[in-house]
Amino acid sequence: MWRHRSRAREGWRERVVEQGLVFPTTKMPDGSELPYWNEDAWYEVTMEEVDALEVATEELWAMCLQAVTHMATTMTDERLGLPAGSIDVVRRSIEAGDPALYARFDLAYGADGAIKMLEINGDTPTGLVETGVIQWKWMEDVMPEMDQWNSVHDRLVETWRTLRRSGHFDGDRMHFLYDLGEEDSYDGGEMEMTVHYLMDTAVQAGWLALAHPMAEVGWNPDDREYRDVHDEPVRNAFKLYAWEAMLAEPFGRMIVDRAEARPVRWVEPAWKALLSTKALLPVLWELFPRHRLLLPAYFDEPRDLERWVAKPLHGREGDNIRIHLDDMIEDVVMPGGYGEEGWVYQAYTDLPSFEGNRVVLGSWIVGGEAAGMLVRESDGMVTDYFSRVAPHVISDGLAPTEAQVAQWLAERVGPDAPTL
Repeated sequence: MWRHRSRAREGWRERVVEQGLVFPTTKMPDGSELPYWNEDAWYEVTMEEVDALEVATEELWAMCLQAVTHMATTMTDERLGLPAGSIDVVRRSIEAGDPALYARFDLAYGADGAIKMLEINGDTPTGLVETGVIQWKWMEDVMPEMDQWNSVHDRLVETWRTLRRSGHFDGDRMHFLYDLGEEDSYDGGEMEMTVHYLMDTAVQAGWLALAHPMAEVGWNPDDREYRDVHDEPVRNAFKLYAWEAMLAEPFGRMIVDRAEARPVRWVEPAWKALLSTKALLPVLWELFPRHRLLLPAYFDEPRDLERWVAKPLHGREGDNIRIHLDDMIEDVVMPGGYGEEGWVYQAYTDLPSFEGNRVVLGSWIVGGEAAGMLVRESDGMVTDYFSRVAPHVISDGLAPTEAQVAQWLAERVGPDAPTL
């Protein structure tokens, strides 16, 4: 993999906003702005590297599904830092065979070709618009003859179509719910943007859709059901709202207490709560010790690790991360409000650095299959709120025809994807 400097397109900011990326820059504490979408550089990968990343992503996904079953049968709410009753909800979801839509692995891809899983966001991942739309449009403008590891959009539409036809859902209407945030917790539109993009892919697959903030969902005690902003029943719902937060709230307790007369069919399903906690990392290491794609990880203490990263179970965007290296005078400690729920300790691995830009690859799973990647850059050792994203191209792959794309999707979208 190589990083190349480039000149940003004229009017790039207006272009990406029009395409759906409503926060092309990140505001700094001092009031200045940094690019979030960074097209002053692009990354080159080879087809051989894409094949390796694709195989690794799908292998990790299969391992994660095994870990979900293990965690659901052997672990407690307290151990996982989840609200009381959560594991029971998870088990019911697994027993019902609730299907999933997507997830994103964060991977370190070393100069030696080694691929290591840093973590997975299996419940509320964002970055879809950047991956499936913005970097694709950039390639069409700048390098239209080239290809990209990026079937995110096509696979989302196909997976929504599969879900609609599965018989698992209650009708063909899907509510799209998200955490809008207020004042200091407002995320600049990231959640809303992501949900509306997902809603668009669902509509293309034949769903009827309505989106509004989760805070506008109500509870009807007479009919014992959730109601939307128009006082209509919620039967099926996609939520960009963490399960661990939802089940701790009064309305979420209706799910825990089985108060619903006709339970909502959720996407992502409740079992995804186990892929949203860093507790997954030591479980994977226990189930697959010394696996080439994993870093050693443990609950509560670093054990024999000399170089480690402490991660709160439900931390996000690098909050409260602590990095300890044996050759550093002081640990790197990130601010945040997490940690009371518990900690895991994972072996430290160097992120590849390109002219001081430390890189993490976001590798997507859609419908159980690898679907593409997004490059995230950071100046520091932690990929945090001030990181940026950059496009990539496959240097030895030319732009495919529509017939080739259809053939690839038909070959890879099939019943052989791993399931619980």
